[in-house]
Amino acid sequence: MSNVVIEVIDYQITSKAVWNAEFTLKLTAYGFVQSVHDHCLFVKPSSSGIMALIVYVDDILITGPSIDDIARVKCYLHDLFTIKDLGDARYFLGLEIARSSSGLYIAQTKYTLDIVRDTGLLHAKPASSPFPPGLKLAAASGTLFSNPGSYRRLVGRLLYLGFSRPDISYSVQQLSQYLNQPCDSHWKAALHVVRYLKGCPAKGLYFPAASSFNLRAFCDADWASCLDSRRSLTGYCVFLGDALVSWKTKKQSTVSRSTAESEYRSLASTVCELRWISYILSDFNVPYSLPVELFCDNKAALHIVANPVFHERTKHIELDCHLVRDAYKDGFISPSFVPGVLQLADVFTKSLPLRSFLSLISKLGLVSFDPSPTCGGAIGVSHHLHHQSKFQQQQQLQHLDENEADVEELLDTG
Repeated sequence: MSNVVIEVIDYQITSKAVWNAEFTLKLTAYGFVQSVHDHCLFVKPSSSGIMALIVYVDDILITGPSIDDIARVKCYLHDLFTIKDLGDARYFLGLEIARSSSGLYIAQTKYTLDIVRDTGLLHAKPASSPFPPGLKLAAASGTLFSNPGSYRRLVGRLLYLGFSRPDISYSVQQLSQYLNQPCDSHWKAALHVVRYLKGCPAKGLYFPAASSFNLRAFCDADWASCLDSRRSLTGYCVFLGDALVSWKTKKQSTVSRSTAESEYRSLASTVCELRWISYILSDFNVPYSLPVELFCDNKAALHIVANPVFHERTKHIELDCHLVRDAYKDGFISPSFVPGVLQLADVFTKSLPLRSFLSLISKLGLVSFDPSPTCGGAIGVSHHLHHQSKFQQQQQLQHLDENEADVEELLDTG
């Protein structure tokens, strides 16, 4: 599978909407089909397999099994527009890409280090987790921050970094709630996230080539966790084989009356995401097994899925009930119970104790990258550091058991 990046540097069209329509017209004339589920994605079947093209304004990523097919597409586009061939995909939209025959690694190391440098924390003590365990932010929590523009810029950069860092998903979602009137406590919490990133700037996602195409998902909710609105928090993560392909932390749109209700709304959000991912896989003609395993740690919510009777406590969430129940009845999902200690989505709904946090992120496919050739290349390093990180985590956990006082010092936000 080959991947190349090209950039259109002169297309003589001022409107981005007009440019997109013109570019789409030219691609479809060549035989590409625009996905109805993601308009930035174009696919074209060929004798050697599926060729895909992803467009973001004037940045284009082309991937396919045949180098010759890709070369012909580039020649076709060059005849229509002035393009710049950036070669093999190593950097795209701020994402650093390293690959080999064993898999793919995506990170934002330079972007992370830029954030650490710009906040003046290059020499600060690293934090072991994005937030101190149990930390919950609130709107009225101290003095208003004197420079709200700096807070907004930092949170915006952390949001973009979150494209490759699921480990900061919860903390960044919490920080993003206070962009209008941030307090000193919010700024302090944001700097804690940066200190965490300082300790692991090269951490990114690893996608093993030998992985299967079986979908599975974990979903969780933290009931009434917002101290200001008492709305609950949804968290989920979706795996394609062993690769994490989607995750989210999001405040629910309405107040839930019970834990089961909040967990059920989380199930509904996850089903919607699974549907979308299944559509994208269909665009690529990728077969996947049904039903999709969907793990939840709330038995009451799972009972609502399987029970066709609306009870007094659940009749007001009828829409979500129909959505999840239809997916269950159609054989699209197989809801299953998972104990709380094995709930991977837990890391997306709350600030966990250090032991739990390290355990869960080690299962998300997050690894660090070292470009040194002695480790066998990018993907070889990923495997090496994946096992090394587990060993380091065991050492760290052992140290925490031996000296609990060090934990408080390690998690000190001052």
